[in-house]
Parts: sequence; C-alpha cells; structure tokens
Amino acid sequence: MRQHLTGNPLKRAGTMSAETASGPTEDQVEILEYNFNKVDKHPDSTTLCLIAAEAGLSEEETQKWFKQRLAKWRRSEGLPSECRSVTD
Repeated sequence: MRQHLTGNPLKRAGTMSAETASGPTEDQVEILEYNFNKVDKHPDSTTLCLIAAEAGLSEEETQKWFKQRLAKWRRSEGLPSECRSVTD
C-alpha cells in the first residue's frame, strides 16, 4: 500500500498534459483520494501545496479537486454540498 505525506518514497505522478486536460490521471486521483480519506478533508494551504506537488498538479487544480470531492462526500453523508451557518 502506498503511503502519502508520511516521508516514504513515492514516485511522483507527473504533471498534467494535454491528454489529461479533462482531469487528473488515475495515479493523481489515487494520491488525492488517499489524502482526502486518510490525511485531511480540509487541508491547510501548506498541506495542499504538498499534496499538489506529490500529485504533480497545480495548487489551484488540487484545491478545486478537494472542493468538488468534499461536496460529493457531503452529499453521500446526507449533508448539503456547501457548508452553511446553523441559522440558514
């Protein structure tokens, strides 16, 4: 099993190319999913930067992926896809 952000060596997933312009590659998604499920659903900017570097994605692409994945997770848990205040 691959370990991410734990100091174990990991082959970098590579960078986005024209063929993957529609989204991350399978290797990149594996890295993103691992970090979402095992590390943090709400990564801070430093962690987001590390995940982006590990996956070979830009910080903006990584942040967008996490936002979309969090919305998907929230829907699967029966929660609204966006956080709202308790008074909404």
